[in-house]
Amino acid sequence: MKVVLFCGGYGMRMRSGAADDVPKPMAMVGPRPLIWHVMRYYAHFGHTEFILCLGYGAHHIKDFFLNYEETTSNDFVLRGGRTELLSTDISDWTITFAQTGVESPIGERLRRVRHHLDGDEMFLANYADVLTDAPLPEMIDKFARRDAGASMMVVPPQSSFHCVDLGDDGLVGGITAVSELPLWENGGYFVLRQEIFDHIPENGDLVADGCAQLAKRGRLVAHQHRGFWKPTDTVKERAALDAAYARGDRPWAVWERDSAGARA
Repeated sequence: MKVVLFCGGYGMRMRSGAADDVPKPMAMVGPRPLIWHVMRYYAHFGHTEFILCLGYGAHHIKDFFLNYEETTSNDFVLRGGRTELLSTDISDWTITFAQTGVESPIGERLRRVRHHLDGDEMFLANYADVLTDAPLPEMIDKFARRDAGASMMVVPPQSSFHCVDLGDDGLVGGITAVSELPLWENGGYFVLRQEIFDHIPENGDLVADGCAQLAKRGRLVAHQHRGFWKPTDTVKERAALDAAYARGDRPWAVWERDSAGARA
């Protein structure tokens, strides 16, 4: 299945200064940017056709792949001054680079790459800045069996704050951690059918317009995931993932886990 990645936003909370024009998906986690980790996740499950919805800082993403260094994340032999790779990341990837506008909302970005989907009944979509260990084949299979227009992965609230139940007299009746409330957040991993385009207006949003309209019609399903899921909305969150990578704690790297299991 084709994978549409939204990677054209400003990512203001990830920027270190006014001169920093690197888009958020290009923020580094270990030796590779976020977008690579997301793409590697999909490729592990056999989905290697990517459509990148470019916008702000697009040249950084183009340059990364045009000058891709396989030796950064693959073992190799240097023989007679020539590099012989023992494995490869992207040799079987097909990547379409589509400029979808600097100011375009996500729904409009999706509309602008519709012709690259070749009319495929189902396709995948992602914000390109969230890492997870979610079971993608299960997510796809469950959706394929449903009569619905879209599936959205949802996760428990990530906030560490607490909600306070107040009475009219100002007395606190109870305190509950946000993560314990019966609520779910949009996890940013989507399985979509072409029907989604019927509900996204010009300059519309994927979730607020497309998914919301499908929900009203009873045609939006959710895949609940309680496993690993981490966003990178801020510098602090990105730094935490980078530190986890450095100490070998990277549950999102399902390709490493599964290959290790196969060797064992």
